[in-house]
Amino acid sequence: MLIAFKLKLALACAAGLAGPLAVAPLVSEMRTQGAQGEPAIIEIAAGSFSYREAGDFTRAGKQAEAPLRALRFDRPLHIMREQVSSSDYQLCVQDGACRALDRDVMVAPDRPVVQVNWHDAEAYAGWLSRKTGKHYRLPSDEEWAFAAGARFRDDGVAVDADDPSKRWISRYERESERDLSDTTAYPFGKFGVNEHGIEDLAGNVWEWTSTCFVRSRTDEAGKAGRPTVNCGVRIAEGAHRAYVTDFIRDARAGGCAQGVPPANLGFRLVREERTWMANVSARWGKVWVRS
Repeated sequence: MLIAFKLKLALACAAGLAGPLAVAPLVSEMRTQGAQGEPAIIEIAAGSFSYREAGDFTRAGKQAEAPLRALRFDRPLHIMREQVSSSDYQLCVQDGACRALDRDVMVAPDRPVVQVNWHDAEAYAGWLSRKTGKHYRLPSDEEWAFAAGARFRDDGVAVDADDPSKRWISRYERESERDLSDTTAYPFGKFGVNEHGIEDLAGNVWEWTSTCFVRSRTDEAGKAGRPTVNCGVRIAEGAHRAYVTDFIRDARAGGCAQGVPPANLGFRLVREERTWMANVSARWGKVWVRS
């Protein structure tokens, strides 16, 4: 079923995939870190925050607002200070581990890589993990929201039981008010720093997450039914939350995003911290647990 879904979307989004796969992109003063170089990482202390769940929600067959949850992270989160740069991504291309960028993407050490799909981001995370010996991955939507702090936009919109369409109109109008026509990949720092010291969150580059699109259903009594999970569509976070098909590099051309499409698609990664400590001394010696 997922294959059929993707084939259907491929026909609708053919315009967005017309770019060549192996044409050399524009290059501007490439100054990239060494093979063993580590990106700048921000550590965010454990804490709690309010999170509007992602996805589509219905109650008794009618559109419903997504739940607002109180979430807590019990461990610090380690996330890149900047988005992955186009020059660093180009190193992965040169190693044969990542798909080439399209011809109109400028490669520079001070600018984010854009026009990359979810699979491109996954490939880069795997390559960087192998190069550095550390485990890098895309953040979940919850992790991205936690890191974004005050930059995270709550996309909750009240549902009018008499006219559910008003909810979609209201959301579209709110998203359309933002200037999404500027697709320039600006140097890092253009969109400022949040309270955690992370740069360019919620600017004009939407960032891929690992979270799949989910349709959740409850009955009249509020009892949850079995959700429908579609991992062919992933959440991209930026000036607003977007749901984008995983193989799309340019959501503006493909028309595959729900609501107003992202101006650019890029990403930053989370670094998993593997710290080990002695827990107890048992009969068979020390038992070690991962923290």
